[in-house]
Amino acid sequence: MPQITVDHSAVLTPVLDQAAFAKDLHTAVIEIASAKPEACKTQFRPSAFTAVGHDTEGHAVLHVAIGLLAGRTDETKARLTEAVLEVARQHVRTEGIALHVSAETRDLDPSYRKFDA
Repeated sequence: MPQITVDHSAVLTPVLDQAAFAKDLHTAVIEIASAKPEACKTQFRPSAFTAVGHDTEGHAVLHVAIGLLAGRTDETKARLTEAVLEVARQHVRTEGIALHVSAETRDLDPSYRKFDA
């Protein structure tokens, strides 16, 4: 915990410094949601195809989902989501492509379990 996924159009892969993006995401989660640095885990998942409305070209999508153990207030989750959008503004630049960025912070289901090997 937290579990972070960054889904994005493959066209962003060459312009997205994943290490720097993850570091800044983790910093926000640590500062705002009081997570431990070693608990932050992020996966980047590029998508080969993106469509926005009826358009199948000229758009890129980036969506960040953060799952936290329950207990954070709605205000904390909203602050974290806004911080994630700011991280995206700093790290993702596109020219000639309409960029659509979104984020959400939610509680993990009570059934969430993990192990480290």
